[in-house]
Amino acid sequence: MGTLALAAKITHVPSMYLSELDGPHKGCRQAAIDGHLEIGRRCHEFGVDTIVVFDVHWLVNAEYHINCAPRFEGVYTSNELPHFIKNLAYAYPGNPELGHLISNTANRMGVKSRAHSATTLELEYGTLVPMRYMNSDQHFKVVCVSGWCMWHQLAESERFGLAVRKAIEQHYDGTVAVFASGSLSHHFADNGTAPDFMHKVWDPFLEQMDRRVVELWQQGDWSTFLDLLPMYNDKCWGEGGMHDTAMLLGLLGGRTYDQRAEIITPYFGSSGTGQINAVFPITPLRT
Repeated sequence: MGTLALAAKITHVPSMYLSELDGPHKGCRQAAIDGHLEIGRRCHEFGVDTIVVFDVHWLVNAEYHINCAPRFEGVYTSNELPHFIKNLAYAYPGNPELGHLISNTANRMGVKSRAHSATTLELEYGTLVPMRYMNSDQHFKVVCVSGWCMWHQLAESERFGLAVRKAIEQHYDGTVAVFASGSLSHHFADNGTAPDFMHKVWDPFLEQMDRRVVELWQQGDWSTFLDLLPMYNDKCWGEGGMHDTAMLLGLLGGRTYDQRAEIITPYFGSSGTGQINAVFPITPLRT
């Protein structure tokens, strides 16, 4: 019934917002912002009506959760980095229908999930930062999925991602883009050293691992990447346990997926972490 039009792994570094402001870091993340603008342009081109974000800044301790309120509006200051993102105004339409379709599909597949439409849940900056650049005209509806899954298995998150795909294609009448919003390696600069790592990765080991992972993505070697993912997450401080990435791979078909990633914003370091914007071509599911 519905169409999955676009899938991507995207950055949400708060220095993108800082990059807009007058001061010493003005323009520092223009490449990442331009990547988001390009992805948003493609969403318009493909007729997307809703963007689903797997957001690693939404921590949950049990089940999978979907924030599908009818509308999101407010003024946001990050409690994690209040000196980077403060007083950010936002307003986006939501999509309760799609959120409940995802939850219902996941539950039928044995992945316990809950959709929240009558809710006071707010959006986290893993969603708000990309939507600022991709959805400034409020053209797209937004659905947010908890991506920081504390007591979940990566294989289960992969299955949840497959449920998202099935909900879209089998039950939804519309066109959807899905983004995994999170970093590659995620060791922040230690306290007091942040200025030195504004544009760097924390350690050469982390950078080399990230670059090897990006090579695997560009080669379409997803089976090898999935073999690496648990240890990669463990040793490289994966953001949110890298459940957003597992969900994205499940959405694409897991080990049967064979497409090469398209790099929109090349790999870069930010406050010690490894970042990228990469689009993954959509192919029919083989499962």
